[in-house]
Amino acid sequence: MPDRSRLPIHFWIGLLVLLGGETLLLAGNRFVAVWFTPNMWTGYILLADGVVFRLTGSSWLTRRRREFALLAILSVGVWLLFEVYNFRLQNWYYVGVPTDPFVRDVGYFWSFATIMPGVFESADLISALISASGRLSSLRDRGRIPVGPAWLWFMLGLAMVTIPPLAPAPVARYLFGSVWIGFILLIDPVNERLGAPSFRAQLRRGRILPLSSLLLAGLFCGFLWEAWNYQAFIARGAYWVYTIPEPLRIFGWHYGKMPVLGLLGFPPFALELYAIYTLLREMLGGERLFPARD
Repeated sequence: MPDRSRLPIHFWIGLLVLLGGETLLLAGNRFVAVWFTPNMWTGYILLADGVVFRLTGSSWLTRRRREFALLAILSVGVWLLFEVYNFRLQNWYYVGVPTDPFVRDVGYFWSFATIMPGVFESADLISALISASGRLSSLRDRGRIPVGPAWLWFMLGLAMVTIPPLAPAPVARYLFGSVWIGFILLIDPVNERLGAPSFRAQLRRGRILPLSSLLLAGLFCGFLWEAWNYQAFIARGAYWVYTIPEPLRIFGWHYGKMPVLGLLGFPPFALELYAIYTLLREMLGGERLFPARD
């Protein structure tokens, strides 16, 4: 266990990866341009985890290493689910990826494996900063918050994740937002029924800090994703392009390559990832298989 009074070594490795990636990209390094996004996310995850450990004495990479490996693997599988939806909804495509199939798949795996770790590390970091500051009391526990019946959440979620791929192609392209919300409503009541962590249970007890941390983490990660994606685009590396229908592009405003309206999808995306991972973790054994300290 690292000494909490010091930043752990992986923090410094992450900082070096981030600084090295930016420096080499500016120098025109082609390899870094192609692998820029997964490289930067790897550095960020290491850095954020180190800060979380320094603030709390616990983090994924110091006390939950075995579960972190599972998190990265499941992150790939979960994102592939959204890639399947994208075959029908056609909301994004990739440019500049390696042409060799094996190298390309390695790149996809590496990139997708950073998605859930990046979001969850960000949520832990935000929660630790809020707790350490003592200033943002509005995000701490409140009284009971009504959440409505579980069956209504489940049925709405089921409709929101099944209708978009079944809708006619011209209509389906406008329903991608439904997918980013639907899995929250579909899965969270199941988690609550299984006794696993759930948003419904947290809200019912007035615990809004975990929910707020995830929402803020999703938005923060969205800004990072799009900033690094735009840098890769400028450097003519590997990046993705959105195909959001023109009526949804507010005045043509963009942040990087993302139409500004699309940024609203990142906060619920973080909740969705948490709900899906919580369910999968519970199905695989939960705390019995993944105790808090490996």
